[in-house]
Amino acid sequence: MAKSKVLVVGGTGYIGRRIVRASLEQGHPTYVLQRAEIGLDIEKLHLLLSFKKQGARLVQGSFSDQQSLVEAVKKVDVVICTMSGVHFKSHSILMQLKLVDAIKEAGNVKESWPVQSSPIFPSNPYMVATRFLPSEFGMDPSKMEHALAPGRETFDQKMIVRKAIEDANIPFTYVSANCFAGYFVGSLSQLETLIPPKDKVRIYGDGNAKVVYMDEDDIATYAIKAIDDPRTLNRTLYLRPPENVLSQGQLVEIWERLSGKKLEKIYIPRRRLPSFHERHGLCSPGRNGAFLSYFL
Repeated sequence: MAKSKVLVVGGTGYIGRRIVRASLEQGHPTYVLQRAEIGLDIEKLHLLLSFKKQGARLVQGSFSDQQSLVEAVKKVDVVICTMSGVHFKSHSILMQLKLVDAIKEAGNVKESWPVQSSPIFPSNPYMVATRFLPSEFGMDPSKMEHALAPGRETFDQKMIVRKAIEDANIPFTYVSANCFAGYFVGSLSQLETLIPPKDKVRIYGDGNAKVVYMDEDDIATYAIKAIDDPRTLNRTLYLRPPENVLSQGQLVEIWERLSGKKLEKIYIPRRRLPSFHERHGLCSPGRNGAFLSYFL
């Protein structure tokens, strides 16, 4: 069966580069938007050229040129956006509204058709559908009403994008992977670092709240597998491998066993988390708010 053609927007980013690689590895004709906005960022340019060597096709486009986005979308069946929604790098979630408009205008991301019998449900036609995967991949924003401001802004904006997609009747799949392991595991979920603390560790709440720590390469693999699966059409795909579901307390215990060293635990009660993030100056308030909300 023919593989869906995929356009990745934001392909040089943290998740985007993994999506591009997963798409290529799974045999999809893969297009990557080459935005003029990269300017003199030579590392991004080298990454794009490396994708080209692996078989990806680079497509010129810019969010300041709507017609270029329309032409890029017309080349493919599936559009995946991985533009950043974190506050300590860049924050581009609402730029996706231009992409939604481009998908509407292009008019080709709209249909599904029977291809073969499903290996899981042989009596049902197995459908491959064109669709849009917006930049989500972390927490499900529809379940984050409790998130702390200003971090809640990210989730609110993702819901604005969702509404635009659904109002336009664009087929979609939302991918929710909870916590990126690269940011949460190595640091034992500390705010200011990406490596394990040496002596003390902050525990949010009682340390028993369960979250899902997902390897970013696995997120990309599952996302690409979802694009031709009818079961994920117009639904949220939750990535929840049982072995990846841990509390912060369990994560710290695993590190203590591996390192052979006990850490001093500093507990921050749930009631103090909002005020803690407001006065904590180790990284951006937006990231603090979103980060700590995972443990509420």
